Amino acid sequence: MKNNKIIIYVVLLLAGVLVGWLLFGSSSNEEANHNHDKASQTNQMWTCSMHPQIMQPEPGDCPICGMDLIPAEAGADGLTADQFKLTPNAIALANIQTTVVGNGSVENGIIKLSGKIDENEEANVVQVSYFSGRIERLNISFTGEDVRKGQLLATIYSPELYAAQQELITASSLKESQPALYKAVRNKLKLWKLSENQINQIEASGKVIENFPVYATVSGTVTEKLVEQGDYIKQGQPLLKIANLNTVWANFDVYENQIEQFKKGQEVKVITNAYPNKQFKGTVDFIDPVLNTKTRTVDLRVVLNNKEAIFKPGMFVSAEIESNKTNSNEVITVPSSAVLWTGERSVVYIKSNPNEPVFELKEVTLGNKIGDNYEVLDGLSSGDEIVTNGTFTVDAAAQLQGKKSMMNQPVAKEMTVNEGDSKITRLESPKAFQQQLKQVYDNYINLKDALVEDNSEQATSDAKKLISSFRKINMELLTGEAHKQWMDLEGHIQSSANSISKSSEIETQRDHFKKLSTHLIKAVQLFGVNEKVYVEFCPMADNNNGAYWLSKEEQILNPYFGDAMLKCGEVKQTIE
Repeated sequence: MKNNKIIIYVVLLLAGVLVGWLLFGSSSNEEANHNHDKASQTNQMWTCSMHPQIMQPEPGDCPICGMDLIPAEAGADGLTADQFKLTPNAIALANIQTTVVGNGSVENGIIKLSGKIDENEEANVVQVSYFSGRIERLNISFTGEDVRKGQLLATIYSPELYAAQQELITASSLKESQPALYKAVRNKLKLWKLSENQINQIEASGKVIENFPVYATVSGTVTEKLVEQGDYIKQGQPLLKIANLNTVWANFDVYENQIEQFKKGQEVKVITNAYPNKQFKGTVDFIDPVLNTKTRTVDLRVVLNNKEAIFKPGMFVSAEIESNKTNSNEVITVPSSAVLWTGERSVVYIKSNPNEPVFELKEVTLGNKIGDNYEVLDGLSSGDEIVTNGTFTVDAAAQLQGKKSMMNQPVAKEMTVNEGDSKITRLESPKAFQQQLKQVYDNYINLKDALVEDNSEQATSDAKKLISSFRKINMELLTGEAHKQWMDLEGHIQSSANSISKSSEIETQRDHFKKLSTHLIKAVQLFGVNEKVYVEFCPMADNNNGAYWLSKEEQILNPYFGDAMLKCGEVKQTIE
């Protein structure tokens, strides 16, 4: 009886399971299929846990470190690798504002320049002494003192001038019998800038002037004292620098992309902080024909009237010049508050989705500054919505989320190596030369293997062998362009190998190995070694700048990290 009850319970349990499966099993399958389809429709993106900037549409290995990719959380939001999202609360707190840019005309466009007041070099004079001697008295007390033309500047005792005056007195008594001598003595004094009246006075009085006066030849302001009272001076030695400040120069820096906006004779409005409510007019007098390669600017000079002594040399000024692109159409402008600068890059943030707080960095090329706006030559299109207030806050958010930002830009690879379809044309070279280069290549491979094994001592030995085989290369086997190309490479290859052979530090050897590889890769591309060669690349080497190396096998064995990251890298090119 007891056994019959157990059987009945088992049958009822099985029946319940069957009924439940019939009622809910099919719907569960449908829901699972629905969820699978939904997941496939979300375009799930895959990223690397160590390098979140990597975004791929399917699973695989990280191209940087080789780790397995994981599902990206941002995939559900449909964001790209460079896009990021801010919460409405963060936008409100940071007062982030955006503006839609569009095409328009530049009406009454004004270009602003910054510059500095300098002395007018054309009006500057250096007061010199025309004879040697000792300064008995200097009548100029300080720099900045005003002088008038003909004013007594100093008195000088000159033994040479003293003797010449005595010669004049003697020659004056012989002018009837020896007129040539008399004339020569007078001319000698004239060369020392004595006037006719002074010479006649000496001759008439028969007395020698001991301390001779020096008079100002121009009117102006003393900008520099070059001597002091009691100094001994030579003939032609500068005494004072005198500047006529009735006119001054305003020198401005004009950027390379603004040069076409200016021409000689153009009217300029100059403003100074000392007189902020006044504008002074001047004209462009000179545009430097030589570009300053450090600042990428040229000097633009404006001559200003300064009879009222308003402008002081060294004073900072700004200029406003009407753009000659006043009627230009199709000009995109952005407020200066929207632009961030870092080095040579200018960047803005655009709102990628008009209905969502999604942002993305864009690099732009700027043109002229027009008022408080900049022309955008490249990087934006009409209708783009950009951040115009709170730009630094948005940039900080991008950095915190590991996105492309002002300071976090994609690392440019050092592309002295041609990948894929090589643009380097194989040069004709004799087999004898290829065999010699092949020996260098074989020693290079041994060096690479030593670095893979973290063996600095063996790397030093292999580098010395590479140098020995390199010296056996006969460059006379090459002619024409081939000879020229090899001459460009050989110094770099030998220098890098020498540096490796002289170092016992593995990191230093790897640094020089990078340079050695770059040039040896080009040599193999140009001349060949009669075997298949793989050009491999690790993007994490050289502080994430990336580095190449040569290999005989397709398998990745990283010489820049060794066991620490042996499999990091990929084949970039196969040289047949």
